[in-house]
Amino acid sequence: MITSVLVANRGEIACRVFRTCRERGIATVAVHSDADEGALHVREADTAVRLPGAAPADTYLRGDLIVKAALAAGADAVHPGYGFLSENAEFARAVRDAGLVWIGPPPEAIEAMASKTRAKELMGAAGVPLLAPVDPAAATESDLPLLLKAAAGGGGRGMRIVRELAALGEELTAASAEAHSAFGDGEVFAEPYVEGGRHVEVQILGDTQGTVWALGTRDCSLQRRHQKVVEEAPAPGLPDGLRTALHEAAVTAARAVGYTGAGTVEFLVSAEGRPYFLEMNTRLQVEHPVTEEVFALDLVALQLSVAEGAALPAGPPPARGHAVEARLYAEDPSRDWAPQTGALHALDFPDLGLPGGTGPRLRVDSGYAGGDTIGIHYDALLAKAVVWAPTRDEALRALRYALRRARVHGPGTNRDLLVRSLEHPDFTEGRFDTEFYERHLDALTQPAPAPAPAPVPAPVPVPGERYAAIAAALADAAARRTGPAALPARLGGWRNIGAAAQSKTYGEHEVRYRATRGGFAVEGDEVRVVAAGPRRVSLETEGVVRHFDVTAYGDEVHVDSAAGAYRLTARPRFTDPTPRAEPGSLLAPMPGTVVRIADGLAEGARVTAGQPLIWLEAMKMEHRITAPASGTLTALHAAPGRQVEVGALLAVVTETAQEITGTAQEVTGTAQEVTDPAQEEPS
Repeated sequence: MITSVLVANRGEIACRVFRTCRERGIATVAVHSDADEGALHVREADTAVRLPGAAPADTYLRGDLIVKAALAAGADAVHPGYGFLSENAEFARAVRDAGLVWIGPPPEAIEAMASKTRAKELMGAAGVPLLAPVDPAAATESDLPLLLKAAAGGGGRGMRIVRELAALGEELTAASAEAHSAFGDGEVFAEPYVEGGRHVEVQILGDTQGTVWALGTRDCSLQRRHQKVVEEAPAPGLPDGLRTALHEAAVTAARAVGYTGAGTVEFLVSAEGRPYFLEMNTRLQVEHPVTEEVFALDLVALQLSVAEGAALPAGPPPARGHAVEARLYAEDPSRDWAPQTGALHALDFPDLGLPGGTGPRLRVDSGYAGGDTIGIHYDALLAKAVVWAPTRDEALRALRYALRRARVHGPGTNRDLLVRSLEHPDFTEGRFDTEFYERHLDALTQPAPAPAPAPVPAPVPVPGERYAAIAAALADAAARRTGPAALPARLGGWRNIGAAAQSKTYGEHEVRYRATRGGFAVEGDEVRVVAAGPRRVSLETEGVVRHFDVTAYGDEVHVDSAAGAYRLTARPRFTDPTPRAEPGSLLAPMPGTVVRIADGLAEGARVTAGQPLIWLEAMKMEHRITAPASGTLTALHAAPGRQVEVGALLAVVTETAQEITGTAQEVTGTAQEVTDPAQEEPS
């Protein structure tokens, strides 16, 4: 029997495994880098062991140090989580060789599936449907479009879509370099790219006695940069025959490699309904909670039981209802998914559902809590919000509600994108595929339009950011009025200056208001102030009263309401007179580390518009900074290994006289290519 488990991972998945261990009376051991010393997974563990350093290559990817940590802490088993070393056969062997229990599939099964090219050969021999591979050296126009993929790993790293034959060579080189950086293996293969396909996968679970379960399907088609954003179970709209075929193919794949434990077999389902094997993930998936909710199972508990040698029942329990998961990331989808860092002041979700009830219920898996800091070293996943309900429509409605009403105070997130995605008609009506965001991202990330007066009997417009700014300004005024330094409303025969019109600006919203005997009046907006306090403001518009909860962290203000949540920044009353960066400046769009610069790049070099110059790594995502215009590099401040803050000057490109066609402008780097060299976040 397992008595103590070390989780060879961090963040959300470590916390998830610890939760099940506590419920089963099993002691827990965390490992942590220096950057994670105060992280939630460290705080929740019974024991923690330091891995010196911050970079994954020095910490969470050091299997030798993790095995030593397990032995030193008295653990008798190791759970790999997902990402990092979870699909590393040599690490699994090292754990077993040290006399520890490996909570995962046999090393031989991991090895068999580690290379996608070898895995496809095995699956083809077992009769699992495949896409025919394409030899890049012999590819013709008729083979396009092609998908290039890393043979040794997933998660979107080393992946490229090639639509023009002339670009194939360059893309092969780039994909191979990314694959080598992420997985230590630059092997890349090509296969036909299926337009309009859906990403559908099957959860499997096997024991050491030969029983293999197929635990239904999941749809993971909503992806950004080939990494999943929204997942659900079961996959909607699949014919019964196709669903059965996927289950049978997944079980066949598992049996072909003698698989035990939890794993996932991934398929691409074409628009015509034909399934093709993609890969097998020999670990627990990020999106496993949707399967747990539908089958009322604890997959981590079953992993522990299988590792202890227990036999599974002949078949799984029946599936019930529908579950949808949304990944909340600290990133800005409107800026090419740029990661966001800083203090996370609050992370709270509303209560949803009653214990033992039959209606929707909410589950949140997170590796962060209010008061934590989101750093640059690891991925941007803050939390997974999962809702189960009797039907898909009910689950989507409840998840939208939970996301809207969550208090997420700190760096920007993709919360608004998630809500808009979950209510988009293409998604709600099942007309979606892996290219959903390619088609709809621009529209989904546009600022919400300002509300306009609506004639009766049309519905009253829902307050937007403008009303959030009004609430923020009034809360600020109320705080100053009730604070210890506040003056009385009247002092002798003098009138308080607070009665004069005042203004406060948040972003593009200037709010003008006046203090009255009983509160405040807003000027220029058809709004009546019902109540205004330092933390809560109530506004009436066209007879409807709405409430806004306001929390300020210096100049950063978060406004939460039933209509949505807003993150505002108070603008100073007077503009900064210091000059802006000189024209052609390349500024760091986020804090991070310079990982490389273009070959031969030096001051005086000629560059062309759009040419990649500098690669910046933040949250294990690589961001390519390109030349804003053609000209001469007149300054270069970036160097490999240098840590930079957001806005740091990286380089300056000066346009030659004949190339200057417009006014000078300040340029910040754009995240044009994203990879994850640490392999932390799997697909």
